[in-house]
Amino acid sequence: MEMNSLPSGYRALVIGASGGIGSAVANALQADPGCGGVVRFSRRDDGLDLTDEDSVAAASARLSGGFHLIFCATGGLTIDGAGPEKSLKQIAPEAMMKQFALNALGTALVLKHFVPHLVRRERALMGFLSARVGSIGDNRLGGWISYRASKAALNQIVRTASVEVARTHPQAVVVPLHPGTVATSLTQNYAAGHARMPPDDSARALLGVLNKLRPEQTGRFFAYDGQPIEW
Repeated sequence: MEMNSLPSGYRALVIGASGGIGSAVANALQADPGCGGVVRFSRRDDGLDLTDEDSVAAASARLSGGFHLIFCATGGLTIDGAGPEKSLKQIAPEAMMKQFALNALGTALVLKHFVPHLVRRERALMGFLSARVGSIGDNRLGGWISYRASKAALNQIVRTASVEVARTHPQAVVVPLHPGTVATSLTQNYAAGHARMPPDDSARALLGVLNKLRPEQTGRFFAYDGQPIEW
């Protein structure tokens, strides 16, 4: 995937680079002849814990120089063995809070500590993995309350941050992205009857969407096929 909207030699950072989608995104960027280098962070390889601000701040402090692209490919659907609820009676406060800690608070901490590493005077892209089920307007099936709500919170956090970022980074695009149903460990128990996209295909599609977005589209919610998703 060639990110031809970015300057030659652009630098990229992928957070969550050991996961199925994150590793595919990092590999696609690394293969781009226009890329000047990819920095990879993950919990598995670097001990980065997005629910711990000290951990996020320490990772940020290890960086130097500006980045033209930051992609956050983190998130959780089943956390510590607790999967998505099928009904109201299955809501468990501790499990719900863990969803918010990773999917929502983690996103906020990434924005707080990594936006300062975005280049200011050139085009800059920042994408966050969200999910279509985080759309309030598109919710027709119910269920999955904690995961849906945490992803809706992620969307609002990214949307709000994009307004602030636009003031200091006028050429920046900051967006939540729906990757599709991807063949990763996150979806393997919940994709019955649905085709799953290979991670490499999803990664190329997501980067293609980012590559085409304009600054006036910052803060909107897009799917891997480039179509906007309602909030």
